[in-house]
Formats: sequence, structure tokens, C-alpha cells
Amino acid sequence: MKFKDFHINIKIRIIETFISTFIGSMIFPFMAIYFFKHFGEEITGLLLLFNVFIGICINFFGGYISDRVGRKKLMLYAEIARFFAFFTMMVFNSPWVESVMITFLMMTVNTICWGFSGPAHQAMLIDVSTPEQRKLMYSITYWANNLSIAIGGILGGLLFETHLFELLMALSIASLITVSLITFFIKESYFPNPEEESTSHIKKIFTTYNMVFKDRLFIWLVLAGVLILSMEFNLANYIGIRLSEEMTNQQFFSWEITGVQMLGFLRTENTILVASLAIFAAKFIERFKERAVLVTGCLLFVAGYGFISFSNNIWLLFIVMVIATVGEVIRVPVEQSSIASLPPDDARSSYMAIKGMTFHLSMLVSSTLVTISAFLSSYVMAIIITCIGLVGTSIYYVIFPKVQLRIKENQF
Repeated sequence: MKFKDFHINIKIRIIETFISTFIGSMIFPFMAIYFFKHFGEEITGLLLLFNVFIGICINFFGGYISDRVGRKKLMLYAEIARFFAFFTMMVFNSPWVESVMITFLMMTVNTICWGFSGPAHQAMLIDVSTPEQRKLMYSITYWANNLSIAIGGILGGLLFETHLFELLMALSIASLITVSLITFFIKESYFPNPEEESTSHIKKIFTTYNMVFKDRLFIWLVLAGVLILSMEFNLANYIGIRLSEEMTNQQFFSWEITGVQMLGFLRTENTILVASLAIFAAKFIERFKERAVLVTGCLLFVAGYGFISFSNNIWLLFIVMVIATVGEVIRVPVEQSSIASLPPDDARSSYMAIKGMTFHLSMLVSSTLVTISAFLSSYVMAIIITCIGLVGTSIYYVIFPKVQLRIKENQF
């Protein structure tokens, strides 16, 4: 299967996502530093926490509304609002006027817009793809995201402090391009059946998500994803802290590497390897059974991050990151295509809204491990982190035959 065989909506979404993620990666990862310089550490933490909380709440509404009004309409309105938010951020970070509070408010508008449109984006990809196409589709989107994040992050590090106005101008232009692509090229992929408005929307929201949470197979799949993904988030949290405190300066060719620098090298290595390997992963895993690929990928991923959780040897850290990344790139397409095949047609966005909680719950697990690490040794923490990953892998191993059976039933 080739890229040209995909539905036009998939092609446009991949192109649009690459552009917006590329520009966004030059800005959003550095906004915490921006707010810290103006508000200080405590206020910045509260502001960012508020933003995350808003995103979680709006995500539920976005999933529900998308299943009631269709995908394109919600995506278009959200992207128009995002354009005005980015344009306003540009104006209030120009050489003529600056307002940090308006910048934060527009960041919150962006979070709200993504909460509304995110589930619709994910549901549309499922609407217009077949189960056979999804592994390749998710491999390409995964590759495009990582490549754009890698390039955008490097350029952002060089330009953010001195050229924020120009970066926000580029982001506004990219957002306007996104609005044009959605308006003129993306076709509606879901037409909801008209229904009687006999009950309030609030009651329907609770009814809809109650139905999703009763789908135990889907919830178990999400839980396994949370446990596995939390291992990767440990790299920026517990592992990063451990390396900065425990790792002594070591010689790497002609450079002397500190623990903090080692963390940067590991993140760069992971991103480059994902960008290099992900595009080929889908073709490779087609030769094997999906359950075997998923479990093997998880085991490699868990083993890699398990070793990274306690080792301080530069060469071993580089080697096990390769192992972890190989596991990651063969796991993700199967994982995402499987979870995308479970939701019923009339509730896809609602299901994707719950699936979107994986990120926030994984961060919660990772943050909890940071707190626990104050009382435990590195070896005990490595065992705990590895066990968390193995529990997630075991869940996949046990439930995956039922997942495949459900997918077959949905095809008929």
C-alpha cells in the first residue's frame, strides 16, 4: 500500500499536522520558560496546571459534540478560533506592544480549541480508513510528528528568545493554511442521524461516556496504553532527575558529558531513530502476527527504559535507547490501529476523547513516581518502573485475542 492510495482527508491531515506541529514545536515547548520569566515558578506552575485541566474537561465536550454535528464543522470552527488566538498572540508579542496575560489567555483558547477538535481529528482518520490501512497510516503520522517535532524543537531553541514575534507570525500563517485546507479540501466523513432532543445535552453527555466506560475491552486497552506510555514520560521526569543527580561527568570521544546533557542526547537519539525507522515499521510488521508484534515491541520498550532507569554508563544508555526505540516504532502502529478499530461509528469521537486521556494519565503516573523516588533507591525504582511496563504488556497479551475478535465482528 502506498501513500497515494489513502483517502484525500488522510493526506491533507498528515500535511496539515506536519506544518502546524513543525511551527508549534518552535514555540509551545518553550512557553513555560516565557511565563516563568514574567510570573515566577509558582504562578507559572498554577497557570500550566489550569491549562491542562481546561484541556481535559473540554476534551469530553469535543468528543460528544463531534458525534452529534459531524467532524468537519467542529474542526473548521476550532481552527478559525485558533487562528485568531495565534494572531492575537503575535500582535501582543510584537515590537510595539506586549501583554503576557493576553498571551496566556490566547494559549488557553488554543487549548480549548484543541480539546474540541482533537477527538474529531482522530475520529475522521478512522472514518476514512480501513483496518488494513491504519497501521501504515499511523506509522506515517507518527513519523511526520516526530520529524516535525525534532526539526521544530531545534529551530525553536535557537530562535524563541530573539524571534518570538516572527515565530508567532509563522504560526498564524500555518493556522490560516490549515483553515483553508479544511474548508476547501477536507470532506465531511460522518453524517450523524437526526435525533429527538427529548433530553438535555448534559444528560446525553453522561449517558454517552457511561456507555464508553462500560466497554471494558476498550478501557483495558486504554489502561495498558497508559502504563506503557508512562515509561517514556519517565525520561523527562524521574530519569532526567536521576541522571542529573547521580551520573558523574564521563568522557564521550572528545566531549565531557554531564547527566543533564546525557538526557538531551537520549531524547535526540530517540527522536532521530523514530524519524528514521517509523516509516518502514508498518511494512516490516506486516510479516508477523499483530499480537506477537505488539507484545514483542512492548517487551523491548520496557526492557530499554528499565535499564535507562538505573544505568549511568554512557554506552549502555545509548544501546538500550536503540532497543527501546525499536520496540516503540513496531508497537505504536499496532497499538493505535487496534484501538481505532473498536469504537462504533456513532461514538468514535467520544471513544477518542477517552483515548486522549492516555497522555494526561501517563503524566500522572510518571509524576507520582517522581514523588516516590525521594524515598527509594534507583534500583528499586527501576524494578517498579519495569513492573509497571510488564503489567501493561501482560494486559495487551491477555486481551488482544478479544480485540482481534471484536475487530473482525465490526467488519461484518
